[in-house]
Amino acid sequence: MYTAGTESFLRQAREIQDEELKKFTARISGFLQNHDLGNETVDCLQRLFLIVSATKYGRKLDSKFVGLLQTGNKMGDIEAVGQRVVKILEGRLPEGPNARHLLPLLSKVISFAPASLNEDQINLLSKRMVDWLRYASVQQGLPQSSGSFFNPRARQPGPIAEVDGTVATDFFTVLSVGQYYTEDQWLNMQAFSMLRKWLLCYGSDGATSPNSDDKSEVDGSVVSMVSVTSSSSRLLPPKERLREKAFEYCQRLIEQCNRRALKKTDAELQKACLTEAITVMDIICRQDSSYVYRSLSCLKNLHSQISGDLSCARVLLPIAQFFLNHSETAAVDSEAVYKHLFTKVPAQLFHNPMLAYEFIQFCRLNLSLFTESVSIFRQNSPNLFKFLAWNSPALVAEYMDILPVLLGPDTALEIFHLLLDLPCVTAALDVQLSSWDAPKADSFFGDIANRLIPVRQLLGSMANSRVMQCAESVPVLLQLFFGIVTKFADRSLANKLVLAVLERSDQLYQVPGFKAEVYRVMSSQLPVICKLHPSLVVELSKPLLEFSGTVTNIQNKEDIFTHVVWAIGEYASVFHDKRCTAEQINKFFEVLEAMLFEITQLRPSASVPKYSPRVIAVLMTALAKLASRSQDLIPRVSLFLSKLRTFVQSPAISSTYSAEDAEVILTRATELMNLLKMPSVAQFVLTPSAEVSSPRFHQDVHTSLPLAMKTTSRMLGGGGTGSVPG
Repeated sequence: MYTAGTESFLRQAREIQDEELKKFTARISGFLQNHDLGNETVDCLQRLFLIVSATKYGRKLDSKFVGLLQTGNKMGDIEAVGQRVVKILEGRLPEGPNARHLLPLLSKVISFAPASLNEDQINLLSKRMVDWLRYASVQQGLPQSSGSFFNPRARQPGPIAEVDGTVATDFFTVLSVGQYYTEDQWLNMQAFSMLRKWLLCYGSDGATSPNSDDKSEVDGSVVSMVSVTSSSSRLLPPKERLREKAFEYCQRLIEQCNRRALKKTDAELQKACLTEAITVMDIICRQDSSYVYRSLSCLKNLHSQISGDLSCARVLLPIAQFFLNHSETAAVDSEAVYKHLFTKVPAQLFHNPMLAYEFIQFCRLNLSLFTESVSIFRQNSPNLFKFLAWNSPALVAEYMDILPVLLGPDTALEIFHLLLDLPCVTAALDVQLSSWDAPKADSFFGDIANRLIPVRQLLGSMANSRVMQCAESVPVLLQLFFGIVTKFADRSLANKLVLAVLERSDQLYQVPGFKAEVYRVMSSQLPVICKLHPSLVVELSKPLLEFSGTVTNIQNKEDIFTHVVWAIGEYASVFHDKRCTAEQINKFFEVLEAMLFEITQLRPSASVPKYSPRVIAVLMTALAKLASRSQDLIPRVSLFLSKLRTFVQSPAISSTYSAEDAEVILTRATELMNLLKMPSVAQFVLTPSAEVSSPRFHQDVHTSLPLAMKTTSRMLGGGGTGSVPG
């Protein structure tokens, strides 16, 4: 019971300093090293637990001390404790409050060593659990000080009440209300708290395993009808009888939750009990399918009652879990349950961190079921991303597991936009939360690429810490996104993705550092997509020409620009696409030539902007590749390359570039110029066929490729051409 003395202990625990804590842990270390497990050691450990738990900031204990604490967890010791507890529970329970400490101990034992109990012990304790759950007293207990000789009324316990204040007319449960509780009532509450764990460990047997479908519907209904009567249930084996009584207990809890609680704490307890009761019923139904039919109407009614109450949203998760597990067995349509869960809950409760975690864990644990049967999971991916937008980076790991299931040919493009706009959604949800009259975040989905442009501008100044944290999560998920999508993307989807990359490079939320990281990821994936579907260079020639012909793209998006130019030089070839005519190659050439001229021409009256040697080298190489395929262009590119020596050696440039950078540009220009003097060799080196590119030709000395490479190497003075950006 919480008292003023408790407050004093808590205050002392919070105020203890690190140095004092070290001395205290050193004292406990001495006890443990001497194997002194007496009352003083136990008392010290209890106080240490209070100290490390009493402050919201974590206390860090010495690693050696933590290791010493953990050496109490030897399996043999745990099993010995378990056997001792079972032996006590087999006999008559001790008087007083000591018995109530036994079940928590037993719960810990079966967590660490479930195999330590034999079948006879399991059956005996299952019988005891039936008694504790079903037959606890319905009268209140006596206070420790039960009054005096002149106050005999204080000795008379009153009846147990319901949460609404009425006298209880059915058996005792954790939701029964009393001022004082008897020992068997405490055991009732503790037995229910460990019921889930007990059933998972020992509830099933060979005939009714968790995945067993051996019983027919007829057999199940017969067992169900027989087991509803108390007299018949006494004839059942211990495990089956425990399931029966546990099921009745859960039904009683659900009935008690329909009552209006007088106290707020009791109302919160009702929700917790609903969650646990439904979870236990689910376990029971998995172990014995006959209970499914007895549960369905109850849970359908419960869902109808609480679906409109946002405070009960967490209870919807175990209900949905139940229908996921059993709707096929019962042949019922559960679409309404899933639809409500995936639409209303994320939209209205995205800001509840505990619900967000439990919701995403629910999704994560049921990915295989969603993949097989629940299409609504994919259809509502925008809603699911609201949890991530508001709760990054805490949920990133979970979403990395979920993202592969959400992604498919029909959802990939939408999710690409969702990921890029996640920081924007975070800012929008912030607005929505502070004023529910503001435009809802739901209006941000649909044709996202166009509709979000004014929203990004409107919310650009709202880059608070939550938005920044969300922005940091996007590149990680974007990298995973491309890794998954490139495995199943066909040519049509690949084209749409590349087009989206080009378009969205101008439409990103203004967060410091966000653009650079997104550009880095997107640019690294362009070569991967182009290698898988090289024909996209011809099919997207117009947007690629527009992008590569805009000089500001070099200044603001160098990574993407470089890889676009590389893709044009690498795949604008009739070898990759029969539609790539000489006219098409000339169009690419003219745009890239104009771009290279733009960034290398001398402007004596103006400051010369610095473009990286990498960009210049990639542009030169792309032009040389295009010229090797349309040889009428060779004189133009050769003349241009010859003028780069003047560009590099001019005073304006030498003051801008380092000697090393200038040498890189000049070396590449000289190599390409020499190579183009022999057009057939240039085409062979700059545009090798797939057969020539095969590793076999690099290993077989009898082929012509090694000789050609050696000849080219001598011509170029040992330099290479480089076929990738930079």
